[in-house]
Amino acid sequence: MLIAFKLKLLLACAAGFAGPLAVAPLVSEMTTHDAQGEPAIVEIAAGSFAYREAGDFTRAGQQAEAPLHTLQFTKPLHVMREQVSSADYQLCVQDGECRALDRGVAIAPDRPAVQVSWHDAQAYASWLSRKTGHHYRLPSDAEWAFAAGSRFKDDGAPADADNPAKRWISRYERESERDLSDTTAYPFGKFGLNERGVSDVAGNVWEWTSTCFVRSRVDASGNAGRPTVNCGVRIAEGAHRAYVTDFIRDARAGGCAQGVPPANLGFRLVREERSWVANVSARWGKVWARS
Repeated sequence: MLIAFKLKLLLACAAGFAGPLAVAPLVSEMTTHDAQGEPAIVEIAAGSFAYREAGDFTRAGQQAEAPLHTLQFTKPLHVMREQVSSADYQLCVQDGECRALDRGVAIAPDRPAVQVSWHDAQAYASWLSRKTGHHYRLPSDAEWAFAAGSRFKDDGAPADADNPAKRWISRYERESERDLSDTTAYPFGKFGLNERGVSDVAGNVWEWTSTCFVRSRVDASGNAGRPTVNCGVRIAEGAHRAYVTDFIRDARAGGCAQGVPPANLGFRLVREERSWVANVSARWGKVWARS
């Protein structure tokens, strides 16, 4: 029975859970830039939060729960209020710096750019940095989680030593409860602001992060050892955490490395203001970053 379940999951991941992206009409325009043409930025004050590491963790050859740490940001984080719009992404396409969006994606200033790969997002960040003179980049998974606030869901699940598959099945069932049929790229604001003032977090657009997929062993105390890093797979965050091959634009058509695939792939960027240090009560001790 378990073999049949795994086969069903594999086929669903390869074939996709939904039809083609719905093309929605342009209904309104929103101001997503300041007077200088910069995207609207939310400054998130320094603080701490509980963060569960992303990746695949094992103990004694069996699936294990990912380590949970307290992450401390000692300086503000500056992140785009909205996701990058399809109209803004199109400007990069017109400059010859970004790959064209798929034909089914509506080009509008109030709609997110969707069906973009991690490499597409990187190209746009480089282009925007050159255009504005500021350094824009994809957030790390930890930064995204911090910005998401209460909308970041802990994806931890206890492991059953007698039946390790129960953890995987439980996660799959939890993710599949969400409506995967709605793939419309809604106007900004559809999913509202979170308590930090960031729009549409954890809606039906999963956002690329800079964080690579890792595998690691954990000891009896729950501490992870030296990881095996695979940067061909990146973490995308949305209604749940997803692991997606970096060149994939539509995870529903294949390329989901684990779990239920995202309905849409998009992104928002962090703007670096100055050097800062995020102290992590984790195995890394300190994580150096910039914002």
